[in-house]
Amino acid sequence: MARSKKYQEFLLEHLADHDEAVAYLNAALEESFEGDEESQQLFLIALRNVAEAQGGIGALAKKAHVGRESLYKTLSGTGNPKWHTLVSLCVAMGLNLRLS
Repeated sequence: MARSKKYQEFLLEHLADHDEAVAYLNAALEESFEGDEESQQLFLIALRNVAEAQGGIGALAKKAHVGRESLYKTLSGTGNPKWHTLVSLCVAMGLNLRLS
């Protein structure tokens, strides 16, 4: 019988795909707009998951020119990132921000 994967492993495997990552982040962003403050932290957690899936936090920190420890704190789910940091992360991950 095949051994089951842990959910986090499964998630990261799928988030390595750019289109999957974009859909995941859009869903998290939409959810964060509709909920309370706790729901608003979902986007940061989702962003951390995508970062881990696409090379890791350390690699993203270098690419975005952000300190690694600062990035871990920012994406902790309780972080309070500056706008510049979020934009730098998105650009480093090949993402665009749009409002509709």
